[in-house]
Amino acid sequence: MGRFLIVVFFVVIGGSFSACSDLPRVRVLHDPLTSEEHVRLGLAYEVEGRTELATREYDDALRKEHGYMPALIGLGNLAFDRGAMKEAEAYYRQALSTAPEDPGVNNNLAMVYLSQQEKLDEAERLANLALAQGGPLQPYVLDTMAHIYVRQRRYREAQTVLNNAEALAPPYDRTLHQRLAQLQQELASSYPRTEQGLEVEQ
Repeated sequence: MGRFLIVVFFVVIGGSFSACSDLPRVRVLHDPLTSEEHVRLGLAYEVEGRTELATREYDDALRKEHGYMPALIGLGNLAFDRGAMKEAEAYYRQALSTAPEDPGVNNNLAMVYLSQQEKLDEAERLANLALAQGGPLQPYVLDTMAHIYVRQRRYREAQTVLNNAEALAPPYDRTLHQRLAQLQQELASSYPRTEQGLEVEQ
């Protein structure tokens, strides 16, 4: 399925992290960085593919502030990339205990279940909760929802949600548009059958 997690650091933290990527990693007895700064640096390392350093920064953020949600999300995203879905689920669940209605975390946890093709009813519930919050993440959550419906063979609903996602997708996000186009192709081979009354509901 590939990685398409919502990275919420930009929403939660904001600001630029690009300058952090050039800083050397120095260990000192007194940690001068805040939890937020550790997460910014961790995200910079993650973008560069330096996952071990990213993990270290997220861990440092949690040592500074127990239960710090952006660090939990970062660790969950790294676990998802490794295919460690149970670990990713645990991190996202911890993050939700801090912010149970956060749309990014709910969407990411829904993607864990979707990637395993299990607990699809729970994945749908999480995606609906994320959608209820509105905001700029809506097209990404709609993408998740459309994939859930396809897995459940609810093709008519998938088509409706997919159309909504395409209407809201930001024009600059080529990755999202590619995912939506790919799903449209997948639906094209299945949806005509539903028009004949052969839709299968689970």
